[in-house]
Amino acid sequence: MILWLSKILLPFVISYVIAFGLISHRPIFDDFLDGAKSGMKTVADILPTLIALITAVGVVRASGLLDAVTSVCAGAAGLLHIPRELVPITLVRLVSNSAATGLLLDLFRQYGPDSRTGMAASVLMSSTETVFYCLSIYFGSVKVRRTRYIVPGALIATAAGIAASIWITG
Repeated sequence: MILWLSKILLPFVISYVIAFGLISHRPIFDDFLDGAKSGMKTVADILPTLIALITAVGVVRASGLLDAVTSVCAGAAGLLHIPRELVPITLVRLVSNSAATGLLLDLFRQYGPDSRTGMAASVLMSSTETVFYCLSIYFGSVKVRRTRYIVPGALIATAAGIAASIWITG
């Protein structure tokens, strides 16, 4: 049932959008081109931020700063019952999903995906968000400078995701 649904969902959505455009007497292709142009402008606007984030994560990993910060945070993580192995993933996940995935794969090689640490890391990756990446990209693209309660709220949600991943796999 699910396999059939997954095969038909995308063609159904595309057909629905086209049918809705025809019924609404919209110039469908022109609207598509306008959307593509707008998307390309957005990509051009956020590209410098994206390059800066990717470069910063690479520098932090290569310089050994991540290991130093992990050592500093390991004591507090131990008090919170967070395995030391999850600290680097937790920190990097705030900024970059791809870098955190690389750390996750390293953790899988070392401990295995079915280990408690591997399962906790998997749940952590799926229950947390790249907070600073999302904020910089989304707010940067619309020129929002004051985020008010967004950062604290997002960090609280991330902490809840971390706690849930440790508790669920514990």
